Amino acid sequence: MGRPKEFDRNQLLAKATVIFQRHGFSATSTQQLVEALGINRKSMYAEFGSKQGLFEAVLKRYNEVTIAHNFGPLETPSAGLREIEEVIRFFALNARGKGAGVGCLLCNTAVERAANDDATRPFVDGYIDRMTNAFQNALENAQRGGEIRDGIDPIAQARFLTTSVLGIAVLVRAKSNPDIVDGAAEVALGHLGSLR
Repeated sequence: MGRPKEFDRNQLLAKATVIFQRHGFSATSTQQLVEALGINRKSMYAEFGSKQGLFEAVLKRYNEVTIAHNFGPLETPSAGLREIEEVIRFFALNARGKGAGVGCLLCNTAVERAANDDATRPFVDGYIDRMTNAFQNALENAQRGGEIRDGIDPIAQARFLTTSVLGIAVLVRAKSNPDIVDGAAEVALGHLGSLR
């Protein structure tokens, strides 16, 4: 019988998330991961198979924890315009806080790897689909509740909101001028208001 693990998988994934989110996949070395995780290379490979395997496990956990937290409120039966506004403001606020230069791991991954990495692509596609479906859900609820006009196409609007939030997340990652981020968010919020 082998020795029991001396680490908690979720804690390792949380630590690895911070590293990948700050540096991206390509700029993160295996040595950097080993040092940050506090385990040896052999243990890391035994648990995840490779750096790519660790990255995929991180993306899976990020979707289950962080994305569920950020977009879960839009997925409820009672979600409406207020929840959409809160998501837009949340993403924009990162430009002025600790999130500046960090951004969203899945958005960062979309920019860095999705076009050339078949293993990463499903995570990014799932993220974009989930975000779009969440916005669509909230918009359809808002339409049924009379918050927005009848002639509005929730699917087209959800796609617009998805691209707006992804654009904001890219600006946050790039440490763009927070005034630019705020301006983009205000235009998105103004557009949302025009649907009433």
